[in-house]
Amino acid sequence: MARIISIDYGRKRTGLAVTDPLQIIAGGLATVATSELFSYLQEYMSREPVERVVIGEPRQPNGMPSENMERVHQFVNRWKRDVPEVPIELYDERFTSVMAHQAMLDGGLRKKARQDKALVDKISATIILEDYLRSRR
Repeated sequence: MARIISIDYGRKRTGLAVTDPLQIIAGGLATVATSELFSYLQEYMSREPVERVVIGEPRQPNGMPSENMERVHQFVNRWKRDVPEVPIELYDERFTSVMAHQAMLDGGLRKKARQDKALVDKISATIILEDYLRSRR
């Protein structure tokens, strides 16, 4: 089997998570500058088979699109145009940042580590992927 990658897309930074080849376990992959995201993913896929990409759909708690929605849709459209052989899927990401902070607290991370936005983004991508995997079972 091939891996599934999830994306927590941000204006400046983007968190990434990936499954193991059997698509059982999700783990943080990296946090990259959003401007380098496309090339990072292409390079990663040259080394590892990827079945699909799951990207967080940014919505406000009331379900309305957040300010980042337009940027996410632009990325999705580019992906579909340039990498049509790997499907990309939107997945609701509401509350993943809150859940990431809670996971950091529960894990006993110190305040300085909890303020690391790159770590929050990677954990958020992992939560998106875990939820996605759970929804498929």
